[in-house]
Amino acid sequence: MKNIFIVLSLFLTSFLSLNAQGTVAGNVLDGEYNNEPMAFANILVKGTTTGTTSDFDGKYQLSLDAGTYTLIFSFVGYESKEISDIVIKNGQVFDLDVILKSNSLDEIVITTSAKRNTENAVLNIQKKSVTLLDGLSAQSIKSSGASNIASAVKSVPGVSVEGGKYVYVRGLGDRYTKTTLNGVDIPGLDPDRNTIQMDVFPTSIIDNIIVIKSAAAEFPADFTGGVVDIITKDFPTKFEASLSLGAGFNPSMHGKSNFLLGNSSSTDFFGYDDNSRSRPIHRYQNIPGTFDNRGLLTTLTGRFDNQLRAQEETSKPNFDFGFTIGDQFEVGEYNKFGYLASFSYKNSTTFYENRRDGAYSIDANDTSNNELVADRISNGREGINNVLVNGLVGLTFKTQNSKYRFNVLHIQNGESAGGFFNQTVAQGGSGSGSGYEPLTKDAITYTERSVTNVLLNGTHSFGAENDWNFEWKLSPTISKVHDLDHRVTPLQQSQSGEYFISASAATFPIRIWRFLQEENWAGKVDLSKKYELFGKPAKVKFGGGHTYKFRDFSVDDWTFDNNGTSVLNGNPDNILATENLWSRDNTNGTYLISGDIFNPNDAYEGEQHISSTYISNEFNISEKLKTILGLRAEAFSSYYTGQDGTDLYDRFKVIDVYDLFPSANLIYAATEKSNIRTSYYKTTARPSFKEASLSQIFDPITDRLFIGNIDLKPTYVNNFDLRFENFGDGGQMFAVSAFFKDFTDPLEKSFFASAPTQLTIGNLGSAKVYGAEVEFRKSLGFIAEDLENLKFALNASVTESELSMSEQEYNSRVANARDGQTIDRKRKLQGQAPFLINSSLNYSNTDLGLQTGLFFNVQGKTLEVVGLGGVPDVYTKPFQSLNFTFNKTFGENKKSSIDIKVSNILGSDRESSYQSYKAQDQIFSLREPGTEFSIGYAYKF
Repeated sequence: MKNIFIVLSLFLTSFLSLNAQGTVAGNVLDGEYNNEPMAFANILVKGTTTGTTSDFDGKYQLSLDAGTYTLIFSFVGYESKEISDIVIKNGQVFDLDVILKSNSLDEIVITTSAKRNTENAVLNIQKKSVTLLDGLSAQSIKSSGASNIASAVKSVPGVSVEGGKYVYVRGLGDRYTKTTLNGVDIPGLDPDRNTIQMDVFPTSIIDNIIVIKSAAAEFPADFTGGVVDIITKDFPTKFEASLSLGAGFNPSMHGKSNFLLGNSSSTDFFGYDDNSRSRPIHRYQNIPGTFDNRGLLTTLTGRFDNQLRAQEETSKPNFDFGFTIGDQFEVGEYNKFGYLASFSYKNSTTFYENRRDGAYSIDANDTSNNELVADRISNGREGINNVLVNGLVGLTFKTQNSKYRFNVLHIQNGESAGGFFNQTVAQGGSGSGSGYEPLTKDAITYTERSVTNVLLNGTHSFGAENDWNFEWKLSPTISKVHDLDHRVTPLQQSQSGEYFISASAATFPIRIWRFLQEENWAGKVDLSKKYELFGKPAKVKFGGGHTYKFRDFSVDDWTFDNNGTSVLNGNPDNILATENLWSRDNTNGTYLISGDIFNPNDAYEGEQHISSTYISNEFNISEKLKTILGLRAEAFSSYYTGQDGTDLYDRFKVIDVYDLFPSANLIYAATEKSNIRTSYYKTTARPSFKEASLSQIFDPITDRLFIGNIDLKPTYVNNFDLRFENFGDGGQMFAVSAFFKDFTDPLEKSFFASAPTQLTIGNLGSAKVYGAEVEFRKSLGFIAEDLENLKFALNASVTESELSMSEQEYNSRVANARDGQTIDRKRKLQGQAPFLINSSLNYSNTDLGLQTGLFFNVQGKTLEVVGLGGVPDVYTKPFQSLNFTFNKTFGENKKSSIDIKVSNILGSDRESSYQSYKAQDQIFSLREPGTEFSIGYAYKF
């Protein structure tokens, strides 16, 4: 017992002595080479011999007793920087990034305070960048109080966040914005999107977020609006652990006793199914007809779960929790090993008491009638429970000249939904406006999604002066989307009030299983060499990579009938009740429809190869004019394997192109604080697997059918940018930009002619986009000194898009014109917002540990789906998003923090509507998200 006491005493003494010190840590950056990491810079505590040096990655850390210090940062041939007011507290890390610039004199010492140095560091990176970019450092994310990336990135100029998840840049849709993780392309929970879901990443694991708005040769060519690169931390500067808890309440959605949800499995809470929703029969099982008079039909029908109506229950509030832990260790004299692990769990409930969907057409019988006629109207309730689980483990080993990283990320998502809808369907055909029949539709759905990503990464510096840098990355990703036992039951109501199955008015009751699995293997190498050109710093970069993608998709579905027998009380649970099944003794019972075996037309495989090489050179023509010239080559091939009727496609080559993507960026330093930038670059947008196929994907709730197009071509875009930017002190800046984009063969979502429930993708013409953007961030300290910490930021862009229609589209519009209507050959580009406004009023006081702000975002009316023939265009209406955040740290060493948020303060609705010549707008889709109030607590150990 005595020995145990001694050991515990020694451990406690060691722990207390470790926490009796604090740490100053950060990055030393080279101001002559675009603020890249500066290896082996000297860091010295003024008036002492205590100090350290930065490693090859530019990172440094120095443990000091509690107190206030002045540090001197220096490097041979560069000006020294003396930074005062560095306050070290026990057990805390003082983050400090420093930029050093070269000088030709004997010695120059720049003095500044820690606060002013930190405020200017982020904007200095932006000012010196060779491309037009915005970024959020770990420090700025930390001060924002945001709990996930989706919340943090809202403050980046020109960025909008759709549905709290997906990031768009410059008002361009998902197709033209790309997301990468640690510089590598990975698919998200929806593999058909170009951007990954941003709310799955807690900010505690993020080193920085970079939003790149103009291209350079080292970036992928398939973006036009921007690239959002999420960089995770290597490891913390000392042991760190944190725990977070949160809850959210939406009065419009939570605490509602009429909330709908389908049956659950024992593992739904963890985001996956326990196999209780598996297919009850084999996909190749032959199903006998009623005419065969076999008991096997009764047996097979009875294997399907008989619950077809979602249960009513009281909706619960949202909640979440998570933790992170990380540390580093010395290995030998110069090496370090570190780890970082993170886990987060979110359980959210969404309830739309008034979900509305519609399908409308132009009157096919009367050209004098401007009003749209309904083909299908749906109103009802929909409840959704969404579980999102995220885990990340990262290991890093660092030597004097190399760094090796191993990361594993897994995201698991389960979404359960239940709905009940009253629908009206026109039996007279599209545009007839006649023969309306009432329907009810019950729906129970469950979708399981997952993404698993592995990153192997090495970075090495070598050469006599460490002027060579070599980086390699290998990153496989497996993603899955499984729709498990989607149960949709439409019933027609007769004039006498009875309910019955009617395939002519709707579809048969249907059960659907969809399986999508995708592999993504990405590898790349990058080399760079610093040298001098014309007596000034220069750098050459070159490298290449290859990405292989493979997708396997298939659908199984079974339908039911009962020979017109009425369904008691219109309750679909009676359809598959044991006593109501077909048998030899009950020939009016419910049975599986004969012939419903797996159809090869409902499956496809896709394969893509993207090979790339690039070279770029960055140099100064004069002291003030910097030039970056680059050329990227990409070979892209896409293959399709599937069946269309009797036509077979075996690795059919859909696209096979080899393209060159030049880029040029010029930066003129007009003054010490201002730049004039101009750039040209070529980019592309490519169709997804689903789009470049013959697949048909049916949404049984809205009855909308997506049909692939195997004849698609890639989009090519020539981009031109001009920008003036001025940077002030304390993170203030002003910039004004103009841009022009020339699209060849833009990919656009459209309806099939005269088919308001059938959608596809097509190359519908050529387009031009031009616009202007203004951005400023200003402290209100000029009004009164007490307002120094209150800052206003605004980013606004106005964009004009113009697409020249194809002959097919133009002729279809002319053929369906209303009396007196003139058809223009030009229209707006699908997916391009005409204006975008981001603004914020933000108060930050690090001494008080307080961060609070109002954030506003709105995007103009945007063409969502192109109308063809007798189907009008669909536009997304502006969604005015106003959000409030409040974050306060408190307690000993400010280890605790509380986070309060109010989302969608204005109660805006998400609405898309059909719009046509002199006609009243009609709803395509309407969701009412309401206002959410959330609170979170976090504690750092």
